[in-house]
Order: sequence, then C-alpha cells, then structure tokens
Amino acid sequence: MTTETETEQAGTTLRQKIVLAAARLLEEGGLDAVSTRAVAARAGVPTPSIFRIFGDKEGLLEEVAEHGFRRYLDVKAGLLTGDDPVQALRDAWDLHIRFGLEHPAYYSLVYGQVRPGHIPQAGRRAAAGLRHMITRVAAAGRLRMSVERATEVMHSAGVGTILTLMSRPEGVCDLRTADTAREMVIDTLTLPPAESGDGDAAAPRAAVVSSASRAAVVSSAMALLAALGQEGSVALSPAELSLLREWLNRLADVGDVDG
Repeated sequence: MTTETETEQAGTTLRQKIVLAAARLLEEGGLDAVSTRAVAARAGVPTPSIFRIFGDKEGLLEEVAEHGFRRYLDVKAGLLTGDDPVQALRDAWDLHIRFGLEHPAYYSLVYGQVRPGHIPQAGRRAAAGLRHMITRVAAAGRLRMSVERATEVMHSAGVGTILTLMSRPEGVCDLRTADTAREMVIDTLTLPPAESGDGDAAAPRAAVVSSASRAAVVSSAMALLAALGQEGSVALSPAELSLLREWLNRLADVGDVDG
C-alpha cells in the first residue's frame, strides 16, 4: 500500500527527496535507523550529497523534525482563533499529547535527544506557539504568573507527560494521566472568569483564588504586559519597555511564589 510519505516523494526536489527518505526510515525503525548511508540508499543519491546539502547529519535531522511537526503546528495555530484562550490551552494540551503518542519517532527526535543549550527548530516553533497562546490568556486578565514562567511550566509538564506515557509498556498507557495533568496545570496557571454580576461565579472564584487582591494584581500586570506587545501601544523607549517588562514579570512571579 502506498504511504503518505511515498506519495509526497513524487515531484520533489533533491533536498525534499532526502528528507522524505530519512522520515520514512525514522517512522520504520526509529532514530537508530537514520544513518547517512541508509538515507542515501533509500533516496537513491550518493552519500556526499547529504553533507553537501545539509552540512551534517544534525542538519538533516533538523529538517526531518520540521517535516514531522509541520501538520501539528498548523493545527495548533488554528487554535488561536477561538474566543476562550483558556479552553484553547486545554485543546493545545490534548493536541500535543495526541501528536506525541501517535508520532513517537518524531516526538523523540525533538524532545528525547537532550543537548544542553540546544532546542531543535521544530521545538522552538512549538514553544513560540504556546507562548502566544498564554499571552492571550494574560491579555484576558486570567493568568496567575508571568507569561515566561507559565510557558515553561506548561511546556515542561506536557513534555514530561508524553515521555512518561511513551515509556509505558504497550497497552498500558492510560490517557487519564494526561487529562489529570492537564487540569492540574490549567488550574495552576489560570484564573477563573471574572464575576458576571449574577453571583454564580463568586463561589468557584473564591475556592480557586486564595487571595483575590493578589490575583487581581498579577492578572492586571500580565494583561498590561500583553498589551505592550501591540505595536504603538505605548510611547516608551526600548530600554524603558525592557525595564517595565522585567518589573511586571517579577511582580507576577513574586505573587505566584508568595501565594
């Protein structure tokens, strides 16, 4: 049966042909199967062509990761159009978990090969998308801490959850673990909606937020920080903006630690 990767190989450039060959090997046998010799044989090109085009094997793997993550990142970008930024975070979490479990080879290529100081381009794009989503939560006044810290917390929790589930024996993976982790993270990062005036939201808000005044300060600080990212929003110099961002982030995270 013709696979999606094999279908894509028709009419591609030499660069794309090599990437698709490497992707197919990755899907079939994991990272150990992706040697330059095997990729060259699968693509039907001389081995030196790989080094001429990609520089080295790491350069090839960067593009293979981009290939594997492309559809996931496109779907994730579509979540930015919703009206509820907190629900979008839940949807992004579920999408992330599903992608990691359905495509473990690509996921391990990006997140399972840890090198200090290095994050593959696909991972950086994924983190940037998450940061954008959390900035929307901040703009809505519903973030408990700084955008940077919230991004780190959710990213770390998501990656850790997937790698844990991936390590389980076949047939033992329990997705309720991911659902529980998701709600713990969302509750930690976000505030409930502001009271509507009919009193219905008062009880859950009091139960979730231990200090309403502190939560208000943090959420306001993060909403202001999100607004600073809009072009022409304030008439401050770059140095003044940098200092203000630092103050707002520090204010939000001190509030989070003390609370």
